[in-house]
Amino acid sequence: MADLARELNVSMTTISRALSDHFSIGPAMKQKVLKLAKKYNYQPNHMASALRKGKSKLLGIVVPYIEGRFFPSVVHGIETAASKAGYNVIICQSNEDVAQERRNLDSLLSAQVAGVLVSLSRTTLDHKHFDKLRSRGLPLVYFDRVVEGDNVNTVVLDDREGGYLSTRHLIAQGCRHIAHLAGPQHLNIYKNRRQGYFDALREAGLPEDESMVVYTDMLQEQGAAGLRQLLALPTPPDAVFAAGDFCALGAMQEARRQGLRVPDDVAIAGFSNESFTLVAEPNITTVDQRCEEMGQAAVRLLLEVINSAGAAFSPRQVALRPELLVRASSLRPAPAATPVPKKVAVSRPKAVG
Repeated sequence: MADLARELNVSMTTISRALSDHFSIGPAMKQKVLKLAKKYNYQPNHMASALRKGKSKLLGIVVPYIEGRFFPSVVHGIETAASKAGYNVIICQSNEDVAQERRNLDSLLSAQVAGVLVSLSRTTLDHKHFDKLRSRGLPLVYFDRVVEGDNVNTVVLDDREGGYLSTRHLIAQGCRHIAHLAGPQHLNIYKNRRQGYFDALREAGLPEDESMVVYTDMLQEQGAAGLRQLLALPTPPDAVFAAGDFCALGAMQEARRQGLRVPDDVAIAGFSNESFTLVAEPNITTVDQRCEEMGQAAVRLLLEVINSAGAAFSPRQVALRPELLVRASSLRPAPAATPVPKKVAVSRPKAVG
């Protein structure tokens, strides 16, 4: 802008007003400024403009990683909703490292973002580093992996319902010794999927046996190791509900190595609807997490907080309904399928959306 002002022998204020089509600048001067700006390929610095006005059109996103299907799809939903609202996004990866997560937040604060969307890393055990956002009044919404409580804004899938639906389906296929490959229990998603698994067992009058639960970090090789451990039990499982698709894939590969047929000898169900579940043989039963819808819902909630402009805003917790996708890995031959017993009524929170 200084170069343009110098060449036209006018003030930078005149240049700024001409470029923003201000009414105080005449048509002839606007034309001169625009022509010279095009000649020098001038591009306005929107971030600097936002800083001057005290307003930003940037949203910050922190995710554990950007691979597989889930987080890229959520981010796509975020970008779509943000763009429609006139915002751009800055995407940071914590790489499942709480120290990197802290650095991500510092970077976003330095970038003067208008608000932050966060999904916690696997190694995040406390949440004190988010206090600096709150102390500055920066709007914050957690999604998927969240801080639980009534005083935070969150958007999640009803993971408990998803775990329940998967396990109930396996029971309906005639399975009675159902194991669970669980994830880290300090993360809400895996804790709730495990709870849904137990809900379905209790409802069917089946034992809640902790020896049938193997805790993992949801890696493919851990799914294989977990199934080996389960098959060594006096009563091995006839079905496995894995809290993630990679774990389910590892379990299915191990079943084949052990000479077992899927689903005839051991039925398998996963969670997340990763792309490979449709090309695995057999196709893997899974739960769809409504990824893009989650991203869009998170942006809507964040913009509500931003637009409240300091007014009292009651934190909201949004839960989306899961969808069970039944495929060949869990479908037993028709004669073996039996109705789900209804022994005990189990109360579960209802999802919305």
